[in-house]
Amino acid sequence: GSLPVDLRRVADGSAESPALVDDNGSEEDYSYEEFCHANPRYLQPGGEQLAVSELISDGNVVYAEALWDHVTMDDQELAFKAGEVIQVLEASNKDWWWGRNEDKEAWLPASFVRGYIRQCRKHTGMFTPAQLSTIFGNIEDIYKFQRKFLKDLEKLYNKEEPHLSEIGSCFLQHQEGFAIYSEYCNNHPGACLELSNLMKQSKYRHFFEACRLLQQMIDIAIDGFLLTPVQKICKYPLQLAELLKYTTQDHSDYNNIKAAYEAMKNVACLINERKRRLESIDKIARWQVSIVNWEGQDILGKSSELIHSGELTKISKQGKSQQRTFFLFDHQLVFCKKDLLRRDMLYYKGRMDMDEMEVVDVEDGKDKDFNISVKNAFKIVNNATEEVHLFCGKKPGDKKKWLEACTNERRRVQEDKEMGMEISENQKKQAMQNARKSRHGKMKGVSYSRCPVPPLLQSLHPIHQRHITVPTSIPQQQVFALAEPKRKPSLFWHTFNKLTPFKK
Repeated sequence: GSLPVDLRRVADGSAESPALVDDNGSEEDYSYEEFCHANPRYLQPGGEQLAVSELISDGNVVYAEALWDHVTMDDQELAFKAGEVIQVLEASNKDWWWGRNEDKEAWLPASFVRGYIRQCRKHTGMFTPAQLSTIFGNIEDIYKFQRKFLKDLEKLYNKEEPHLSEIGSCFLQHQEGFAIYSEYCNNHPGACLELSNLMKQSKYRHFFEACRLLQQMIDIAIDGFLLTPVQKICKYPLQLAELLKYTTQDHSDYNNIKAAYEAMKNVACLINERKRRLESIDKIARWQVSIVNWEGQDILGKSSELIHSGELTKISKQGKSQQRTFFLFDHQLVFCKKDLLRRDMLYYKGRMDMDEMEVVDVEDGKDKDFNISVKNAFKIVNNATEEVHLFCGKKPGDKKKWLEACTNERRRVQEDKEMGMEISENQKKQAMQNARKSRHGKMKGVSYSRCPVPPLLQSLHPIHQRHITVPTSIPQQQVFALAEPKRKPSLFWHTFNKLTPFKK
């Protein structure tokens, strides 16, 4: 229920510590190196209090951030609200510290003060607001939501007789709130990239490590902690499935737990799908910039997923046939011509708006409209203009795949509408900018034709017909393919590359 990264807020020096802001690499290297690595005692139980105490006795100014409200009638105790900043003046006792806020100096319970993000905010010389937004995303919204969820969950837990607890309704009541995890998960690859860039400088490595040591957190780098919400949202369906397995059907909570399991499975699915779709738009943007002589609107204007691709012969009314490579996206079909010498180079030749089209199967033999003999053919008819396009595949299997893909395209468009699957203009713009940047680098023409196309899946709930990482029956084991945080500070690129559609 608490924040995955809630490290003790520490500041050595004044509100803007020169030791943290100085970029010349001398002063900060020395003080942090000494502080983090010279004293293994800080890693022992009670090390956090020892570290704070020693920092104070060395003349440093140490701040803490209140994690909870502390209400007291005792004059000797400091009352404060969650989020308030307190200067710690004395920390020799592990339970009670002496501190000062705007109102007065008094004792405060040591267990009530923690924090992390505001520590970074205070150091404006180290972090711009944009960097903080990239690294932490909406983690504070998740924290607020989880605190409320936890309170409601605890109310439903029966301490005396745990087996009589009825917690299913809590998940159902908060079902919509869990959608905020989607933004966090989508933001996560960008957070890893931003962090990996910062971690090239020793002052950032030392800063995050100092925060971790002071809070006595387990030996996982910050990227590991930032992965926690991604894992958390995927574990709920697994935990509920496990609970359901041990709940008898006559238990008063059985139906609610079953409904909660389905609900959380859908939440995890939608988040997975949004994440996958974001990876997909990066790939599509890179594909588009590799096409020679592209015309008209960007593909991302209407589409966010490649459904099928392959070669077909396009036949005109005059009987002229052209070999083209076709790419079926949601809402549109794009066709290109291969370069005669460089087969991986494609030239843009046109597109069709699938929202206006109907796909019609054509029997082998003489075709009435076109007055020619055809094999493995199908037609695409424009409902508005009644214009007819004729296509032939090389093999009967090709035609079957294209017909299935066209059905699939319509179904996906419908599901996206029902699921509220939208990608913001900003995300599309960003994808195109990134693709153009990498194109200016050393990118060759990228062919999408070898790109694996998602399998056609019927008979599942629409939301589960996509990127299946959620079991459709109650799982016996963990099935989510999300990485656990590494024990040692991990290489950010390792995590990031797994989330990147192509490497540069």
